Amino acid sequence: MDVLTYKEFLPLTKKVATNDNVILDKAVLDIIQQVRQDGDKAIFKYTEKFDRVSLKQLKVTEDEFLEAEKFVSEEFRAALKVATENITTFHQSQVEKSWFLNKPNGVMLGQQVTPIDRVGVYIPGGKATYPSTVLMNLIPAKIAGVKEIFVTSPPQEDGKLNPHILVAAGSLGIHDIYKMGGAHAIAALAYGTESVKKVDKIVGPGNAYVARAKKWVFGDVAIDMIAGPSEICVVADETARADFVAADLLSQAEHDEDAVPLCITMSQKQAGAIAKEIERQVGLLERQKIARSSLQTNGKIIVVDTLDEAFQLVNIIAPEHLQLMIKNATDYLSEIRHAGAIFLGSYSPEALGDYVAGPNHTLPTNGTAKFSSPLGVYDFIKRSSIIRYSDVALLEESAYIETLAETEDLSGHAKAIAIRRG
Repeated sequence: MDVLTYKEFLPLTKKVATNDNVILDKAVLDIIQQVRQDGDKAIFKYTEKFDRVSLKQLKVTEDEFLEAEKFVSEEFRAALKVATENITTFHQSQVEKSWFLNKPNGVMLGQQVTPIDRVGVYIPGGKATYPSTVLMNLIPAKIAGVKEIFVTSPPQEDGKLNPHILVAAGSLGIHDIYKMGGAHAIAALAYGTESVKKVDKIVGPGNAYVARAKKWVFGDVAIDMIAGPSEICVVADETARADFVAADLLSQAEHDEDAVPLCITMSQKQAGAIAKEIERQVGLLERQKIARSSLQTNGKIIVVDTLDEAFQLVNIIAPEHLQLMIKNATDYLSEIRHAGAIFLGSYSPEALGDYVAGPNHTLPTNGTAKFSSPLGVYDFIKRSSIIRYSDVALLEESAYIETLAETEDLSGHAKAIAIRRG
């Protein structure tokens, strides 16, 4: 893991455009077009090609749900219960209500909040299984009041979905689940097939194919965000334990080879201790090959002179996960402007947020925390403006409306007001 100074690292924060997406986009657009044209037939074809599974139907059966119950432990059920309770409690605080403002002369203005009708949730497969992502996406959708929720995830080699995913979804009363992954799953949700209903919004993280597919279907449907590889940035002062810092960096490095583990510290000595701990601990991981690749490609320890420099760098990076492992961490919260989730203190590791703390773990990546937020109940609602004027109130403001309409050369607008003045 490279150790750099502030000045050495700063140029690396400037993203350089590449042609990688051109090749990826061509493949994704071809897949989307095939699904729009051939429906289920295309889904079966791509599932066999990419997942090496030949399916006869896409939707998970009730028998498969019942079978899945036999393969999960009581410990998993207990953990699922705690996580569900905490995630539910947190997200209930995000609920928005309709509001109305009554003014003199019969004017009523307001905002009506209504849930999205139909949502598709993508749950990743492949390198790992994510029942926690099931909870993080389904719970806020249910709290928002979404009527129809459809889940999709890549099938395993036996043609079934991971039982933990099914049990997690079933525990929330969701049984409309499809065995499909990748760009073809996004296309199916966006445009519908014989087996899959078209949705109004697609949420959930995935690989590069999923991310680009979401980008290309956006506009025909809504999406939550275009998620990139996992990121963590740990700011560690002299009070931070090197073994804690190393463990937390590795918790993200093991996600995939493109994950970005960063650490900012104020001393070369601390940097050396953290690097030494990383090398010791990475060899203990089951997914050490993936973690080592992530560390080698994207892992950096940056040594800065002051805590102010550390915060400046954090706000430039705008990391998905930020851990402040510094003395009196809460006192510095106002210094952070851009981060998906902020973990304060040495006993608030990122893994806590992934599973049971309650806030959503679907977070903005790749610097988009500068303008994006974590997934929440607000992602599953929409707002309608409410306007009601009386004849008296309209007359009072009619001259202003007509003036603005005529200024914009929109005489029809002005006439629509004038005709009501009599």
